[in-house]
Amino acid sequence: MLAYTAPWTVDEAVRALAGASGTAKILSGGTDLLVQLRSGRAKPDLIVDIKKIPDMSGIHEHDGAFVIGAATSGAVLGEHAALRAAWPGVVEAANLIGSTQVQGRASLAGNLCNASPAADSVPALIAARATCVVAGASGRREVPVESIVTGPGRTSLARDEFIVAFHLPKRPPHAADAYLRFIPRTEMDIAVVGAGVSVTLDAAGICTDACLVLGAVAPTAVVVTDAVAALVGRKLDAAALDALDRAAQRACKPIDDKRGTIEYRTKVAGVMARRTAEIAFERARQR
Repeated sequence: MLAYTAPWTVDEAVRALAGASGTAKILSGGTDLLVQLRSGRAKPDLIVDIKKIPDMSGIHEHDGAFVIGAATSGAVLGEHAALRAAWPGVVEAANLIGSTQVQGRASLAGNLCNASPAADSVPALIAARATCVVAGASGRREVPVESIVTGPGRTSLARDEFIVAFHLPKRPPHAADAYLRFIPRTEMDIAVVGAGVSVTLDAAGICTDACLVLGAVAPTAVVVTDAVAALVGRKLDAAALDALDRAAQRACKPIDDKRGTIEYRTKVAGVMARRTAEIAFERARQR
């Protein structure tokens, strides 16, 4: 029989996870988990609902940096003016998850730990160099977002661990991010390719730091390491965009499925990298 508990503290949640006799699942937003329960894809023995734990929902700003509770919904992210101004790409990625109704429940932690290769918020968070705070029986640890997902449906979290918060760093001047995805329909679809870009420019508009992350083109989100060589030390001209396009395509390891072939996804990845970089650069120039 499926058991349910809603602890009031992080320690209580950790003890519940550690003491579960079988598989335990965290209920953060629930937009993935509830669907999987109804379809029979997920059959946990215990559900641990973390939404009653203080600070698990909400956004706190400290000197330009942000702490986002693990159960904070996409709708709350979208309504936070300071977060939208500092990290528009992270917010727009979160606000692409499902419908308006879904965004009222869906959380960054749920989207990350569901471990879908096509998750929208994950490339944007990694491009932002976000970290997450993980709580477990051994205490708390802060790790990069990209270290959490290890494969489709799999994470690096131990059975007694769960994410309690995300940290987004303070932005320097002339820095911005963006996220775009390509989908077959106009909305509420799964990404064929997603692209998150974060850049920092100097006063002359030359790129001093850059990160490009692709989703839905490999088992996990892909950090395009060659994007640094394509962008850093340059303005965003045709040559830089061509180099970024090639770097994105080289980084892809997609599969053929009903939403796109390997060749198609690879080509689209280059296009999405270009378009997202153009938006991120334009935003950075205006800061």
